[in-house]
Order: sequence, then structure tokens, then C-alpha cells
Amino acid sequence: MTEQVYGSLGSGLLDLSDNLKLSIATSLFSKACVLQDKDVTETVLLKTKSGFELFEPNAIVRYLASSRIGLDAFKRSNLSHFEEVVLYNVLKSGKSLTEPLLELPPINTSSPEQVILFSSLYPIKDSLPKSANTWISEFASKVEKAVAHAISITKLERAKEENTGASHVEAEFVKPQDASIKPKPNERNILITSALPYVNNVPHLGNIVGSVLSADIYARFCKARNYNTLFICGTDEYGTATETKALEENVTPRELCTKYHKIHSDVYKWFQIGFDYFGRTTTELQTEIAQDIFMKLYNNGYLEEQSMRQLYCPVHNGFLADRYVEGECPKCHYEDARGDQCDKCGTLLDPFELINPRCKLDNASPEPKNSDHIFLSLDKLEPPLREWVAKASEEGKWSKNSRTITDSWIKEGLLPRCITRDLVWGTPVPLDGFEKKVLYVWFDATIGYISITANYTKHWKEWWKNPDHVDLYQFMGKDNVPFHTVVFPASEIGTGDKWTMLHHLSTTEYLQYEGGKFSKSRGIGVFGNNAQDSGIPPSVWRYYLASIRPESSDSQFSWGEFVSKNNNELLANLGNFVNRLTKFVNAKYNGVVPDYDVSNCENYEVLVRDVNAILKQYLIDLEGVHLRKGLEVAMQLSARGNQFLQDNKLDNSLYNDKPAKSDAVVAIGLNLIYLVGSVIYPYMPETTTQINQILNTASLRIPDEFGLFIKAGHCINKAQYLFKRIDEKKVDEWRALYGGKQVK
Repeated sequence: MTEQVYGSLGSGLLDLSDNLKLSIATSLFSKACVLQDKDVTETVLLKTKSGFELFEPNAIVRYLASSRIGLDAFKRSNLSHFEEVVLYNVLKSGKSLTEPLLELPPINTSSPEQVILFSSLYPIKDSLPKSANTWISEFASKVEKAVAHAISITKLERAKEENTGASHVEAEFVKPQDASIKPKPNERNILITSALPYVNNVPHLGNIVGSVLSADIYARFCKARNYNTLFICGTDEYGTATETKALEENVTPRELCTKYHKIHSDVYKWFQIGFDYFGRTTTELQTEIAQDIFMKLYNNGYLEEQSMRQLYCPVHNGFLADRYVEGECPKCHYEDARGDQCDKCGTLLDPFELINPRCKLDNASPEPKNSDHIFLSLDKLEPPLREWVAKASEEGKWSKNSRTITDSWIKEGLLPRCITRDLVWGTPVPLDGFEKKVLYVWFDATIGYISITANYTKHWKEWWKNPDHVDLYQFMGKDNVPFHTVVFPASEIGTGDKWTMLHHLSTTEYLQYEGGKFSKSRGIGVFGNNAQDSGIPPSVWRYYLASIRPESSDSQFSWGEFVSKNNNELLANLGNFVNRLTKFVNAKYNGVVPDYDVSNCENYEVLVRDVNAILKQYLIDLEGVHLRKGLEVAMQLSARGNQFLQDNKLDNSLYNDKPAKSDAVVAIGLNLIYLVGSVIYPYMPETTTQINQILNTASLRIPDEFGLFIKAGHCINKAQYLFKRIDEKKVDEWRALYGGKQVK
């Protein structure tokens, strides 16, 4: 992040003088600074990377110059005294300069004192002696661009003051996405992935909110802020589970994957998940990239061969993947723990630790057998991994649960981990003697993020091997954490290549269904296709799931709450605000925004203060990937809009008796709707599209501050109902339908 220097907002000649100081100093002394062309509601004019703040322009000039010429920049001289005492009082009072000018020195733009003196003299140059004016003109020619910049900022500030505090600035719109997205210099480049859903099932609501929906909300936020953003995902298709499911359905693994890839794709399209590309892991590029990583690890000494005891099912004559062994958890004694992890207590397990293990496919008692495998030497990679985790988790502000899970793995000490399996369906192991084995799906699948990107764009290396200019954000449920914070980054480190590694990890807990667990086999819970069958629009589903996102603890899906949030929050809050005002404008103003003066609206300044405070908190929450809190804050804007209309009593009487006030309330309210539409876009893109259709506006970039972007004379379209009331009787109907009494 660069240092930020803001234009000042003073009065008369003083603000031009201060803006000149800041603009010139930024130009001459600190290329790492950015001069912001905007108002500042606080007195702070400079914020450094470390959080250090300055508010006095002269001090800022000297601070910036000190990085170029050392501490001498802070020394005072007769020039300093003249500017700070004599000229300052003249500018502040607006009087003429009666004191004689000092003898001006030869021009030296590297001198902070001369920059300060020039900036104070420039606004009154026409009233100065010819010799002084010549000095000023020559100095100005050497810093021409900075002077022009300062003048433009000052003019903008004066215009805003003259418009009674209204932010009459042009709207900035959402930029269209490039056909082939690649990182751009001097821009914020964000690479987003959501956990690759396993291909042999239909995703339920917990799967959706835990990965793809959460990632989509953040990706849409980034794109609505005009960050250069790439969002990729795809189906995870290799492994035992696919082989077994294919046998059950009497198809080949490839045919099974193709079938379920479409099912997943269709579900996500209906939920309006806006992937830039939704691919799959069963591709030639997956084999090429995964084998390249494997061989680099092998050549660098981070792979080792071990004989591994495995459980073998004598009934269907096959080695059992860890997840296909079930039994009693040795820690909490949950009876349906898997061989790799207990879903109840979260303990990571070895299948031999299970009490009374059984084959998940046929309940047979498995037998131990030995098989030679390749292990990733996590113990050798532990020192650099520890260092990376400590740095990345702090800088990237990983979610608390992801840190806890990762720390527990590292605290116990890392051991070599098997990364091959006795299967046919998978990426072949590229070593002599291992021709009948494939890469373990949890080593292979995370590499799928890279290969899926490579299948989308030839610029994939610019994303995945560009850590200095790309930030990687990953979204998943907590059970996937160690593979993304230990196994995958250890593999990246072990290759010796310069990989783009995890910056921020957003991890959810579990979403429960009406007090229990989702179960496709028992027909319990809502799955992706069921949501579509309900007849409720995707925006409502997205809103509800985001509002109960299990960010720090498990949460519950409840049909009663689902209906309540639609009726009492979406319909009564957001829908009412938009519909009430746009219908009024259609009826009274024939859909045309009237000429208005915000000074005719009582408490306008209070509204702007409140809205900007809400917007600031929203941006903090979304930048920090606190998606659930961000939605709550976004809805506060529409609530504040309803309060604004209520406080100003917008009705026929206001229109007839106080037309000037009515005009201002209508215009301000429409601009507030425009802002609300932009901030809810990450959560409900379809609703934002409707709002933009009603307002007859383009997609507004999520701004830093409230602005009056919709001007007088603009024509809006007819009002639309954004949401419909759901009959509360549907609660019992849906509970019965998805409570385990039937299976689809």
C-alpha cells in the first residue's frame, strides 16, 4: 500500500497554497505517495504505510523531502520564518502584503523551504514586485504538472463548497471485464478460488455457502471496485469416490464426471455464481502441471518411498481410500467417523485408528496389506513452511478457524505424508515402478486451481508465478484447510519455483439443516436443484445464505427464518424503499428527476454523515472478507433511506405544499437508491440489475463516499417489485418435503 496524501480544503487563497505544497512535494520527493483528488472530512492530510499521520502541510513537505535529502530538511531558516509568520497571516486574513520580500535565492526545487515559499507566493503573484513574479514563474515552469494538479483540486473543492456540501461529481462505473484477464501493472490484481467441489454428488446449501457463494460475493465486490480480478473454480474429478460411483451407475469414470460436471455447473449458474471460468481437473494440462510439480519435488529431495500398510476390502478386491473406511472415532466415539477425519470432533485420523473399521461400500471388515508409495517429506519442509505460515496468516488476516486448524497441524510436528494411491482413475505417477499408481487426490486436486487457470488463459503463469503483484484469496469449508495451508504450500515451496501463494484464507464452519445434518441419501436438507424447484428467486437464497454464513461457528438453516428474512428484511426494508420512492417519482414527476437544491432538505448534512459512516464500515468489512457483517451493514443503508423518507414526510402534501423540499428529497433519495444498488451487488446481483433498470443507470462502481450522481433532468423507468411476500404456510410444506420423507 502506498502512502496517501490528500488535497486540503481551506478557504480563499489558503487552500490553493496548501494544495500546491502537497502536490509539488508529492511529485518531487516521494514517488511512493499518491495525491488523492477528493475531500477529506478529517484533518489528516498524510497517512504513511505504518499508520503515521500528519496534518500540517509544511510538515508534510519536510517529511517527504527528508527521505531524499536527510534530516536537514527539518531545519528552519529566514525563509521558513517569513513564510510561516508573515505570509501565512496575510493569506489567512486576506490583506495585502505590506512586509518587504526577502531576497529570493537561486531556484532549487530540491529545497523543501523553497517549495513551501513558492506555494505561498503563487496565489498572490500578481500583486508582487516584478522580480518576485519572475522567480515564481520560473519555479512554476519546473513543476508545471504539479501546479496544474493543485489548481484542479482547488477548483473542484470550491465547486463542491458552492453547491452547499453536495458531492456533485461524475459517477465512476464498473469497468467491463477483459476477454482474457491477466494481471496489470500498477493495479490491484486479485486471484480468487473456491474449493473444488467433488464431482460425484449434488452440492447442498452448506457446500454452496461455504465455498462458491462466499468466493462469488467477494469476487463481485472486487470487480465492483474495479480491481483486476480473476475468479476460477471447477470440479474435482479423480479418486476412489469417482471410481466407485461410476461402478454403481454402470458408466466409465469419465462419463460420470461429465454428467456431474454439468449438474454442478447448472446449479451454480442458477445461483448466479459468476466464475470467470468453471473447469475440471481431468485435463492434459492437469497431468502436465501436476507431474512437473511432482518431479521438481522429487529432484529437490522432498519425496521419499515408503511401504505403507493399507486397508484392503476382500469383498470388492480393492484398497480402500481413507474416506471409504468408516468406524468409531477413538477421540469422541462418534460411530460414523471417516478414515481421514471425524466430522463430529474434527480430529484428523488414520484409518487404522478407527475402532471396528468397516468398508463404506459393503460393510465388510477390511484387511491390512502393504503397498509401496511415495511420501511428501513434510518434515523437511516444515521450517520454511512454518516461516511462511506465520507471515502469510498475519499479513493476509486468515480467518480464526483456519489459523487454529493450521497451527494444530504444525504444533504436532509434520510427518511425511503419502501422496500416491493404488487406483487407475487419477494423474499417473511419473516414476519407474509406480506405473499402476496415481497421485493422491488431495495432493493433486489443489494443483487443479493452477491447471484450470491454464485451461482458461495462456497468461496463467502471470497469475500463478507472480507473487509480488498478485494476491491469492481462497474460500472453503474448515475440513479443507490443512490441504491448502500445509500440503499445497509445502509443495509449492518444495519445487523451488516462485509461486503466487495464499494471501487470505476465508474458512467457514458447518451449516446445519433444521437442527441436523444434510443427507442426500436420506432426503434431508435442501440441495442445489431443490432451491431452484422452490420457485424462490436466487437473490433471496443468496441473501439468506449470506446472512447466516457460518463464519465463526456452526449456523442453522431454518425455513421459518428464511421466510421471515424475505418478508421482513428484503420486502419491508429494501423493496419498500425502492418501490415507494420510484412510484412517487413516476406519479408526481412523470419519471423525471427535478431541479433541486440540497439546502432545501432538512438535515441533509446529517444524512450524508450517516451514509458515509455506513459505507466506510461496509468497505472495511468487505475488504476484510467479513461477508456476513458486510451484508448487515449494506442493509443499514436502505434502512437509513426509509428513515430519510419518513423524516421528510414524503407524500402528496409535501409535493403540493413544499415543492422545493419535495424536489430535493426525491433527488437525494434516488441517489441513495443508486448507492444501495451498488453495495448489494455482491450479494444480490440480479436485484442490482433490476434497480439499475428502474433508475435507467449504468452499473455504479462501489464508491468511497455518497455522491449525487443522478442529475436533474434524468429520466427513470417504471417501478418494479424487487421481492414478493412468501406465504408463511409454505414453511410446513417445505419442512415436510425436505425433512427426510422422500429422496430425489
